[in-house]
Amino acid sequence: MLKVVKKAESSAGKKVLINVIGILAALLTAAVFLALSGFNPLEVYGAMLKGSFGTHYRFTQTVINAVPLIILSLGISVAFKMKYWNIGAEGQMMMGAFLGAYFALYHSTWPKPVLLVVMLLAGCVGGGLWALIPAWLRAKFNTSEAITTLMLNYVAIKWIVYLQYGPWKDPKAFGFPKMPNFTDSAILPSLGGIHIGWVIALVLVVVIYLFMNHSKAGFEIAILGESENTARYVGINISKTILSAAFISGALCGLTGIIQASAVTNNLSSALASGIGYTAIITAWLSGLSAPVIVIVCSLFAILTQGASYIQTAFGISASVASVLQALILFFVLGSDFFTKYQLVWQEKKKGAN
Repeated sequence: MLKVVKKAESSAGKKVLINVIGILAALLTAAVFLALSGFNPLEVYGAMLKGSFGTHYRFTQTVINAVPLIILSLGISVAFKMKYWNIGAEGQMMMGAFLGAYFALYHSTWPKPVLLVVMLLAGCVGGGLWALIPAWLRAKFNTSEAITTLMLNYVAIKWIVYLQYGPWKDPKAFGFPKMPNFTDSAILPSLGGIHIGWVIALVLVVVIYLFMNHSKAGFEIAILGESENTARYVGINISKTILSAAFISGALCGLTGIIQASAVTNNLSSALASGIGYTAIITAWLSGLSAPVIVIVCSLFAILTQGASYIQTAFGISASVASVLQALILFFVLGSDFFTKYQLVWQEKKKGAN
């Protein structure tokens, strides 16, 4: 019989090798699926790269897809490092966008630099405060944050729906349920043909890396994640660490929300998140909660997303086929992570055992 056994820590080289094998297996399996669907796998893979980098516009769309994933993954990684399972990135993103949008809609006459800074800070505060609710429940009553953060996602989205259909509904939209578009003073500027969210994302990668690896607070978060008893023994304030890490995690998610609302959609709507918060959980986990690796994984995932979108038009591939293709690749990549930590051992059944 086969038995799953936890193995000793794999070397960095072995982890890379296992992940590469996983990616190759994913591409091979997806190629078989494409061939059975009547498509040339090599042409489809080439088109995916062309769809991601073929023109300046496609390249910018790939970067735009990567930016929110990077920042959300950074936020989630801070919480996950503490073994605090923040599944609420969607809701924190929406609440950050909501608070930032308040200033964008009702203080649009402020000077643009001032307004943009206030909007970004408001986004951080909105997401951070929303994340503090389940963190307080965890610190006070040991409530499962996986459940409370998930539930608050729906509360946040319904709050935005209420605003969209009610108090913030655009009177000039001829009855259509949408909020007013942001004015030019509330839209993030571009750099290199792409909104400056990509600059913010790269700066945050450096900041989070230094915070998690070279600061006392980051050390305390890691220790708490390893063992709460050890953290308590060395004098770490458990409740304070949980609340501060959750706030940082939510703040980064909220910042993502206002960046997307300002630079991409140019308004606030209930469709702003559209599942990206859950995708970021996957990318954060695949990155091993490492800030530099997050950039690579999120960029590859953005390429996959943009490429899959392009082949729908180039080959007439349905959205369902493109989704299956993405799912196969993710399945194998996630599966390869299993083999970096565990191994299958054949164990003969003892005589006389039932």
